[in-house]
Amino acid sequence: MQKVDLPLMCSPRYPAAPNRRLVLLAYECLCTFEFGIAVEAFGRADELTGEPLYALSVASVEEGTFGAQGGVRLMVDGGLELLEDAGTIVIPGWRSIHEPASDRLMAALQKAHHNGTRIVSICAGSFVLAATGLLDGKRATAHWNSTDALAKKFPDVQVEHGMIYVDEGNIITSAGGAAGVDVCLHLIRRDYGIEVANRTARRMVTPPLREGNQAQLIRQPVPRQQTKTLAPLLDDLRGHLNTPLVIDQLAAQAGMSRRTFLRRFHDATGTTPGEWMLNVRLEKACALLENGTLSIDRVAEQAGFGSPETLRHHFRQRLGMTPTMWRKESAERSLPG
Repeated sequence: MQKVDLPLMCSPRYPAAPNRRLVLLAYECLCTFEFGIAVEAFGRADELTGEPLYALSVASVEEGTFGAQGGVRLMVDGGLELLEDAGTIVIPGWRSIHEPASDRLMAALQKAHHNGTRIVSICAGSFVLAATGLLDGKRATAHWNSTDALAKKFPDVQVEHGMIYVDEGNIITSAGGAAGVDVCLHLIRRDYGIEVANRTARRMVTPPLREGNQAQLIRQPVPRQQTKTLAPLLDDLRGHLNTPLVIDQLAAQAGMSRRTFLRRFHDATGTTPGEWMLNVRLEKACALLENGTLSIDRVAEQAGFGSPETLRHHFRQRLGMTPTMWRKESAERSLPG
């Protein structure tokens, strides 16, 4: 498997943006699904603190009320002037990959990016960003059915055809549909850490972590009737991180043959049992490092890595830093001001 140099999970190497003003872009023929994902992720209060994670406002390219997909009419907080002092701008899709963005919108995005604003696009929003030139020389993605068009129309963009999202620091692009959920949770992990992102995922009833380099498409068709579910098994594995993975035993526990089990596991998670368990263990280790004072030895033991050497190996390989660096940068990120 080719190693992809992509930020994985919560990344304290990206400091939390001090400006919590998040502006969600709206436009005529608004993609309501992508828009709703962003509102649900960024506009609701954290269930533990009762406080919103971001100061959300909606800015429109058009003036007054305008139409969205599904027969919805919208009134918003303001126009493109709201982008001027935003910490983050989210572009939830675009009405058509063949319809260019207005010069006013592109100029506003260019100015915001020049001033340090972080810009996130979902689905066809990548085409708007590419038209501004802000993606030139950078990696980006979009919905799987339009990445070829993106690459052809904007040859200076390094298009990643299979990824669900690509993080380039202050510019983040994602695929269509539910990949918008993944990129929103990724942003929350960057700003607030794993536990807050996990609480958001639980509220949205979605898996808390899918890597950006996970494939957009599951090429095997999902069976029409699935008499057995892997959910109890996955919950059991999360509760026994120190238990070695033995595929034949897991298959027997699930009441399947080895081949059927591996196929069903990939259908359900998008990856192999070994990769899935590694991600779960990394997530647990990150949470322990962020929120406690356990020694590295104890973190390695509780997260199921067995030894601190193994823990350090996977941190360096997958996250590009040591567990101690992760803890230090997480502590610095949580300091007030």
